[in-house]
Amino acid sequence: MSDAEPLIASVIPVLNESAYIGACLDSLIAQTLPAERHIILVLDGGSEDSTCDEVSKAIERSKKVNGPSIELHSNPKKHVAEARNLALTLLPDSIEYTVEMIGHSTVEPDHLEIRLQEWRRIESTTTGPLAAVGIRVKPSIGEHGVVEAWIEATLASPLGSGSGQFDNFSTSGPTNTPAFAMHSRLALKQIGGWDTSYITSQDSDLSMRLLEAGFSIHRTPATSVHMVKRSGLLKWWKMGHRYGFWRMKVLRKHPKRVSAREFLPWFGLLTTLALCFFQTELAFILPGCYFAVLVIEGIRSSFISKRISTLFGVPFCLLMLHSSFSVGLLDGLLRKGRASTDR
Repeated sequence: MSDAEPLIASVIPVLNESAYIGACLDSLIAQTLPAERHIILVLDGGSEDSTCDEVSKAIERSKKVNGPSIELHSNPKKHVAEARNLALTLLPDSIEYTVEMIGHSTVEPDHLEIRLQEWRRIESTTTGPLAAVGIRVKPSIGEHGVVEAWIEATLASPLGSGSGQFDNFSTSGPTNTPAFAMHSRLALKQIGGWDTSYITSQDSDLSMRLLEAGFSIHRTPATSVHMVKRSGLLKWWKMGHRYGFWRMKVLRKHPKRVSAREFLPWFGLLTTLALCFFQTELAFILPGCYFAVLVIEGIRSSFISKRISTLFGVPFCLLMLHSSFSVGLLDGLLRKGRASTDR
């Protein structure tokens, strides 16, 4: 393959991202990786705002600086899994790797160069074929509003991040949950791409199928993505519910992914209800311990963030996250999925 041919593609499914997509594309235009080695595919799922206009403006900006090729395509089936599968059919044959991005994220100028370096480093140390390498997810750059600051502090908490895409890991190694993964195109083709029955959590399902097919998946803290999170409490609740709902769909298909931690709120609630009936004097113990932990985490977060409002904001957001995720788990057990409305 010639060095003049593109090697890596950034794939960006979008829907109503006019406020963020310009900054996202500008961060990819500014990459230190030679422009001829990188292309950007934006797959629009039917935006009703000015997202497509913003993409067109970015295409012109990239042309003026001899930046990477940016293509805007329609995604008639709207959802992320369909967009990523569509991208695989649109990419030139020279593309070996795809990088999963979203419209409300940005990266540092050396991001793609580090991605390739880390891939080659990790690939040289793995025994099985490498299919994906994930990275860290960091807060968006710039000032955050009060609620957004609470949410960022909540996701930075060990009680809020879990082991998924918001995990604040610091060492490179194998993982089941690679955030913003860079994938081998050949590996994706071998397992048939993304399962379009998942509206959310399609990446979790993909990773499980890659592992079951004998591939290796890793993550590295060497580079990261800056992601805009939710800025309102209603959106925060909806996000937690959506994650729980689709998490249950993944667990029903891949039971090995079950984590006892995810069901602790239900265990605590059912145990407390049982104590109310049989040992009334002990019924306060678990709720008391839980709320004490939330208070301690609020105090800790307020010192770290240097925002006094996180003293009560973080406990409240943690309570919302745990309850919305738990309700989502139950909902996912009982009901079929539909497109979310939280963004």
